[in-house]
Amino acid sequence: MTKLPPESSSGKPPAQPTRRAYHHGDLKRALIAAATDLLEQEGAEALSFRAVARAAGVSQSAPYNHFAGKEDLLATIAEAGFVALAAAQTAAARRWPAGEDRLTGLGLDYIRFAVAQPQLYRLMFGVGVNDWHAYPDVSAAKRATFAPLHHALGEFLGADTPAATLEQAAVAAWGLAHGLAMLRIDGSLAGRDRVGEAGPEEGALRLFGRGLRAACVAAR
Repeated sequence: MTKLPPESSSGKPPAQPTRRAYHHGDLKRALIAAATDLLEQEGAEALSFRAVARAAGVSQSAPYNHFAGKEDLLATIAEAGFVALAAAQTAAARRWPAGEDRLTGLGLDYIRFAVAQPQLYRLMFGVGVNDWHAYPDVSAAKRATFAPLHHALGEFLGADTPAATLEQAAVAAWGLAHGLAMLRIDGSLAGRDRVGEAGPEEGALRLFGRGLRAACVAAR
């Protein structure tokens, strides 16, 4: 049996809610929020302007008032993702004491960020976008995420570490954390967790740090 809407005190059905009226600037934020939610459900490649507009409760043409196209919208979301990652890395660096613990902590925080929002993380590293170099703001936000790692590596390896070596170490650490994050996202590490033991990610990060320091010391 179909349930009828309750009547008002006047005996008439209550008025149906009208579509939300957006003030200037609100629509762009609403579209970004809707797209971010849909991103985690469907992935960047399946996301469409039509679906974003529908989720935000606006016309199909409304997104074009704020974004040149789907890729422009995805770039905006990716930039926000890198800004959030940079903030998370900065906070993680403050929580851990300098040295091996801080380097490991940064890696673990990086992996947690990726696992918590896997589709956003995939987008940030190119899924659904042809060329990130076409978006300077995204590239700048991405570079900013490296600052805590560079600083931690400088402390870990010593102030006399050559800049080129420090850069190579940062790329190696980033590559390891990225690879571990993708392995965790794809489920490849699920069977390697052991109760009462450090996770495989922590073990790999600590082994990397110790090996890196030993190699740098030997090279001096």
